[in-house]
Amino acid sequence: MEEKTRQYDDSRFLVSNWMKRELSFLHKNITVEEAALMMVEKNIDFLPVVDELFKPIGVVTTLSTLKELMSGRGKELVSERMVTENIDIVHEDDSILEIYHAEKPYSLVVNHECTYMGVLTHADIVNALIFYFQEWKEIRNTAEVLNIILDSAYEGVAVVDENGIITHFNDAYSRFTGIKKSAAIGRNVQEVIDNTNLHNTVKTGLPERGVIQYINGQPMVVNRIPIFQNGRVVGAIGMLIFEGVTELYRIYERFREKSLLHQDSKHQPVKKEKSDFSLNQIIGESEPIHYLKKIVKKIAKTEAGILITGESGTGKEMFARSIHQLSTFSSGPFVSVNCGAIPEQLFESELFGYEEGAFTGAKKGGKPGKMELAQNGTLFLDEIGELPLLMQTKLLRVIQEREYERVGGVKKLKMNARIIAATNRDLKKMVENGDFREDLYYRINIIELQIPPLRDRIGDIPLLINYFLEKSCKKYGIRIKRITSEAMNAFLHYEWYGNIRELANTIEKLVILCEDPVIDLNYLPKYMKDKELFSMNYEPIKRRSIIDESKIYKMEREKEMISEMLKRTGGNKSKAAKLLGIHRTTLHQKLKKYGML
Repeated sequence: MEEKTRQYDDSRFLVSNWMKRELSFLHKNITVEEAALMMVEKNIDFLPVVDELFKPIGVVTTLSTLKELMSGRGKELVSERMVTENIDIVHEDDSILEIYHAEKPYSLVVNHECTYMGVLTHADIVNALIFYFQEWKEIRNTAEVLNIILDSAYEGVAVVDENGIITHFNDAYSRFTGIKKSAAIGRNVQEVIDNTNLHNTVKTGLPERGVIQYINGQPMVVNRIPIFQNGRVVGAIGMLIFEGVTELYRIYERFREKSLLHQDSKHQPVKKEKSDFSLNQIIGESEPIHYLKKIVKKIAKTEAGILITGESGTGKEMFARSIHQLSTFSSGPFVSVNCGAIPEQLFESELFGYEEGAFTGAKKGGKPGKMELAQNGTLFLDEIGELPLLMQTKLLRVIQEREYERVGGVKKLKMNARIIAATNRDLKKMVENGDFREDLYYRINIIELQIPPLRDRIGDIPLLINYFLEKSCKKYGIRIKRITSEAMNAFLHYEWYGNIRELANTIEKLVILCEDPVIDLNYLPKYMKDKELFSMNYEPIKRRSIIDESKIYKMEREKEMISEMLKRTGGNKSKAAKLLGIHRTTLHQKLKKYGML
């Protein structure tokens, strides 16, 4: 009885650990027309509707809004036209084991105050169930578990045993083929599914992915995955892909990887790090962002050194956290180090830690360093271009030997952490100038991930504005504000030197200072609506990209930016650095570089 209680109370099964913290919602006083526009911009099928206390009171869907618009009711409030029935609401502290049978494709998640927190989808539930498959004690029959998982999938899924006999056949496959589950289970797969190859998959043990198979005369994309137990094939799963890459396939692959890790370290407690960052939460529909997300999914599973480059404020740490969450180190911690914010004389003790008595003022018992804290997880070295040369040498040795010592210590500590580095500087140029070690550069830069500046993906600006508007309004308990087309036009043509960080700060400031429900051009900062600046920024993107290839031009523009920000802040370097999206130490180095001190 004690074991059963522990299992249900296990925080790993809580809804809060698996839900999508998608805070997009509609206030009840928003019109149907505005709701439809928001769903089109965000490319989503539904949005929760909340009251003044941010409690969910219903949902609107793309279908419902379309019907209202066609009926000429676009100006009516969503509170009068929303769906109020057949809504599943779950608590963030509910256990997945108690709600896995939910029939709706999604549930709205609330906290203790019944405030809207996010969405839990069928895919999230399936993810949770498979992830801890091996540890289930409450559901004794694994066949029952598998049925739950398969029937939760939207794609057609069939499972065969080692003889090619169908043991599971989900509802989606049944609807597509027109064959009842009861008629399919127990028969040879070749008698039920056209042109199948699952019977051979159990013989060869070789997976097949993205294969074209004609079923009922239609070409379909299928995946076939062998099931191993104790080193031998005991069955296979066939997945019918209706749209894109199946979520279940990704989850099952993740489960297999976690199972192998579990076998190697089954005596170690499993700890899942909670994180507010994931690839899905990186906002953007532009081609560069789609490409980056695709690359991240490929490289995350490897242990190759990754260097993330891009201007300050572009979201380099979010991509680093996404890589961590998709990697085999995801169950460990994510430890971030800003190399530009630590004084040179303290860097070694901060990174490697120190023993008691290592130097005057050392804490009793010593102190673990960032590398030690990142054990079995990911160490993110932000602004690595600011790393002192001496520390570059020591870091290179650690990466090569996979071990290090605390300051003042003699004991060798093993390093088992993935290192991801990031910089807004040109490391290759630094190597040429002797400011960065060439061997370290090639160690950390096996794969480079270049994050584009916001001005090179202006199509994402409206999405980001909507996100930050909702976030800031909720933060300060303010009704959601709108932005006029004139103001949006100014946002689209401003350079955003501080990138996403500057955009977020600007939106938050406008939400606080603007007393009206609509933010128009008059509320924007003077430098954004200045006619001269506006006309300069209106220069075509292609022309700007050509000009930007000139390094001399870049340096001159950087000097102008720094000078402009210092004027705006009355010479306050800390505030100027914040506006520029860089650390104060980095600003000081640039001032020195350009002779502006």
